[in-house]
Amino acid sequence: MKAAVLHNVGGPLVIEDVELDDPWPNEVVVRTFGCGVCHSDLHFIDGHYGVDFPVVLGHEASGVVESVGSNVNYVQPGDHVIACMSVFCGVCNYCSSGRPYLCMDPSVRRSENDASRIRFNGERITQLYELGAFAEKMLVHESALVRIRKDMPLDRAALIGCAVTTGFGAVTNTANVSSEATVAVVGCGGVGLSSINAASIIGASKIIAIDVSEEKLDLARQVGATHTINAATSDSVEAVLDLSNGGVEFSFEALGKKETAEQCFEMLCPGGVATVIGMIPEGQKVEVLGSELLSEKTLQGSNMGSNQFRIDMPYYVDLYLEGKLKLDLIHEGNLELENINEAFAALRVGASSRRTVIF
Repeated sequence: MKAAVLHNVGGPLVIEDVELDDPWPNEVVVRTFGCGVCHSDLHFIDGHYGVDFPVVLGHEASGVVESVGSNVNYVQPGDHVIACMSVFCGVCNYCSSGRPYLCMDPSVRRSENDASRIRFNGERITQLYELGAFAEKMLVHESALVRIRKDMPLDRAALIGCAVTTGFGAVTNTANVSSEATVAVVGCGGVGLSSINAASIIGASKIIAIDVSEEKLDLARQVGATHTINAATSDSVEAVLDLSNGGVEFSFEALGKKETAEQCFEMLCPGGVATVIGMIPEGQKVEVLGSELLSEKTLQGSNMGSNQFRIDMPYYVDLYLEGKLKLDLIHEGNLELENINEAFAALRVGASSRRTVIF
């Protein structure tokens, strides 16, 4: 099968013929129908996060089940599915306490001593996040999949696999934002727009979107922002404090930058909660004034929207089909696998504020 393989830091991704292993008893072969081009993948291409090479990237994916292992009961061939990197075992302390997104049980993964799920010239290839979705097929553990209704367009479904689950879930699961709350979102890409959309759906009273792109701010208004701030021309912290009469109750950082994470903390009211959604590069620290902690402000992280994805993702599908989840505004368009480097080049320079799907 064809896959986009990253052989070294900086790329490019090379379309290679790779070999897919047979599924083990709890594994599933999925024909990939869509995979979003995400900044998280770009972090690995650019070396901001380490990974073993060669590697197949791609984690925001949808597809159709092609075959299943002997112990798989949850899905069957022909099922439409969304993949998720929150692969869970279902029995560890994290899973048992309702936090499957933190599961690190090795039983859902193949070890270095096992046969690799995918190979190139007979050699092991890393599957990023146990998925490796920039390929014609995925071989994954059954706990990496959620079954969805078949009337959901698969290119839109792919976006639910990361952007929506991460951004929407950060608002509703991690921070547990209530109706009538005041909210600020820094960064209006796919994840940030999903956070804004979530805040709008749950009835936040004030939703302030912050970005340096007027195009992105326009999209933010279309998905529910009540106010927008262009950080290229305004001091975003001062502007938020002014608009919210002293600070918002909830802020969200959707860029993965140290400085914007710190700004999110600074724009809170006493007792407010700042949630960092973006992937801050390895080795960087986020600093806050210790005295601000006396105001009971909280700085926290969010891992994939603190999801229980087999519950959350079908709900997001329903919201889209009801016209509430604005995936059509987040979706830029579809490209074939052979054009994947073009998609990442556009992402790197910020050529578009929306999400491209390899389809």
